[in-house]
Amino acid sequence: MDVSGTSSADENTRPRAVIKTTARQLLVKLGAGGLSLDAVARDSGLGLSEVEAVYPHRDDLLTALLIDAYDDSAAAMEQADAAALEAGASAGARLLAATRALRRWSFANPGEFTLVYGSPVPDYHAPQDTVPPASRTPAVLAGIVRSALEAGELAAPRREVPGPPLLLPEAVQLFGGTPEAPYADLIERGIVLWSNLIGLLVFQVFSRTHDSVRDEAAFFDYAIAVAAEGIGLVVPLGENTD
Repeated sequence: MDVSGTSSADENTRPRAVIKTTARQLLVKLGAGGLSLDAVARDSGLGLSEVEAVYPHRDDLLTALLIDAYDDSAAAMEQADAAALEAGASAGARLLAATRALRRWSFANPGEFTLVYGSPVPDYHAPQDTVPPASRTPAVLAGIVRSALEAGELAAPRREVPGPPLLLPEAVQLFGGTPEAPYADLIERGIVLWSNLIGLLVFQVFSRTHDSVRDEAAFFDYAIAVAAEGIGLVVPLGENTD
């Protein structure tokens, strides 16, 4: 009988945690394109065979890191939104709280942020397993926008997307259906908001705004407020939404 208190699951979990921690450190130093199982083994103190027993190929490790990054960043947004909602915040304040949470996560985890939103990794193709975790971030935004619509907090748009609908069925499903006029293009506008958010974070994490504005955190809030105007949502500035 094993009375050591150490299970096989524990034994498998420890190398996995060490490998991931080392790989995240290497993402910052080498970038995702420079990540290799050899480098992880060298820096972690594990043998290459031990690393390969957990992640047989580099792509397996990249996928695990990608899923973790999506899940961790989305969880930060979900928790911030839930706290704002519990406090009775408006949809605009909830949006600011959730996006601020993603900003904090992005600066705290630059290697993982770059893995998710930086240049594609050569010869790596993310598998279908990454799709549900990747959907969590836009799902947070969609939930806030949906709540704003249902609460009557949105101003009607001044123009509609011209031509036929531009959406894939997956986007409509994520939002919960196509809104009625005059908000029929709200999902398209939400995707614009989402892309503005990610683009803004790329600019700030990669130091593209530090020589243009004196207060990047305040500028982030302002930019989110401006982007939210595109969906008819007022984001309150100068309030503590964290």
